[in-house]
Amino acid sequence: MDFTAILKDAVEKKASDIFLVTGIPVTYKVNGTIQKQDSEKLLPGQAEVLLAEAYNKAQRDINRLLLTGDDDFSYSLKGFSRFRISAYKQRGSLAAVIRLVAFDIPEPKKMSIPDEVMNVVSKTKGLVLVTGPAGGGKSTTLACVIDEINKTRNSHIITLEEPIEFLHKNNQSIISQREIHADTEDYVTALRASLRQSPDVILVGEMRDFETIRTAMTAAETGHLIISTLHSVGAANSIDRIIDAFPLNQQQQIRVQLSQLLQTVISQQLVPTVDGPLVPAFEIMHCNSAIRNMIRESKIHQIDNAITGFDEEGMISMDNYLISLYKNGSITAETAVKYSINPESVRRKVCYCSPN
Repeated sequence: MDFTAILKDAVEKKASDIFLVTGIPVTYKVNGTIQKQDSEKLLPGQAEVLLAEAYNKAQRDINRLLLTGDDDFSYSLKGFSRFRISAYKQRGSLAAVIRLVAFDIPEPKKMSIPDEVMNVVSKTKGLVLVTGPAGGGKSTTLACVIDEINKTRNSHIITLEEPIEFLHKNNQSIISQREIHADTEDYVTALRASLRQSPDVILVGEMRDFETIRTAMTAAETGHLIISTLHSVGAANSIDRIIDAFPLNQQQQIRVQLSQLLQTVISQQLVPTVDGPLVPAFEIMHCNSAIRNMIRESKIHQIDNAITGFDEEGMISMDNYLISLYKNGSITAETAVKYSINPESVRRKVCYCSPN
């Protein structure tokens, strides 16, 4: 069993992920569906050999994985693809999930990313969030946004990623791509250092803890554009997630701060189409004066209705986006309901409208 052969086969079959886990065959995820590639189950020794080969080809020390039980890194196979490898221990054996990442930055239109999402490139300061579940397409959207800024603005863009996925070339802007653990210690250290590196735009791969969120908000206060991600679905949930990361006695102050800094929240998830491939569904919220008041006055529960009411400002709720995908025949009614935030409401609406 050859590691490189597995990677090439997964690319040819248009897989999004590869699973190397003891006790099951080599498995791919294709269009969101788990597909076992043969009947032969991986033995612990075989998994260790495959992981050792991966580390050898990536010229990375496997001791981090052996000592901590977790490791993330990237690897490029010339002429095929880049790969984001998340290696870990499970039941005492080594395993990995490998995400396939294209060499070239994808075209937003081909990835079904609407213009209203790409319009965030016009923001020059504050905080822009791209949120959604793991595997929801956030990295692709971020890559498209950074690429558009790179093409159209004269800026210094710093990306902080774990690991680096899409590779950007300097265009109208200068791009400094820093990989956590390889180029810098952690997100907080890199964020603080980036403020001394004359940045205009800072991409923070993930705001995963209190310190990173606090430092990112401080960076946004200094007049920079901070773009980051959260693993939450919906603008209201994302705002609550940030506020809840802080101690109770600081939350009112954070509401005020966030109401001033937040520019846009783009929430997305990938949903299966009637033809099989996945398509992104988006919720787009831009902060206007009404929404800033809701954040400041702790009326986050009113934001979902506000998004629907401000559609003329380019906003759209996740549920309405799903209904629009159903109406144009891209997805089934069942899919619209399954991925909605308010299933009962969406179920009623799709019952009274037919796809084109």
